[in-house]
Amino acid sequence: MRHGKKINHLGRTAPHRKAMLSNMACSLIEHKRINTTVAKAKALRVYIEPLLTKAKEDTTHNRRTVFSYLQSKETVAELFRTVAPKIAERNGGYTRIIKTGFRAGDAADMAMIELVDFNEIYNPNEEEKKATRRSRRSAAPKKEAVATMPTAAAAEAETAAMEAKTEVEEPQTTAETEEPNADAPENKE
Repeated sequence: MRHGKKINHLGRTAPHRKAMLSNMACSLIEHKRINTTVAKAKALRVYIEPLLTKAKEDTTHNRRTVFSYLQSKETVAELFRTVAPKIAERNGGYTRIIKTGFRAGDAADMAMIELVDFNEIYNPNEEEKKATRRSRRSAAPKKEAVATMPTAAAAEAETAAMEAKTEVEEPQTTAETEEPNADAPENKE
């Protein structure tokens, strides 16, 4: 019976499982999303979310605690420099698991696990922020565009008037060109 046993051992010994989750957590922090099996993704989420919570407060103690789990200086630096400021306002749920189908070789159920705040396409909060910025920035140019529209229309009217004048002047220029032609035969005589 497995009563009360909540940890998925993933068919590995404790040190192998710890090393695997540490490596997967480092890859997730470095690349912001990784592809793995659903079981490993769920185990990784339980492993990394407390580390992300600790990274929100940058203290020496928290850095050392996170380093004891990750065992990579570069990853700890990346976590505290770039990831922590983006997740500072979030109260949990830093990762998202999206099922991607089945692996061709053994039909294992595959998934993509990613950091929620680093996906600009699928993050609805980011789209709302961008939309408000765009509307504020585009409000001033729209007023200018409306102001320039009458001048553009006036410019078009002026060009139309100029074209009308040139059309009227063209017959005069042809009449002027006929007179020298009339003089030309006189010169020949």
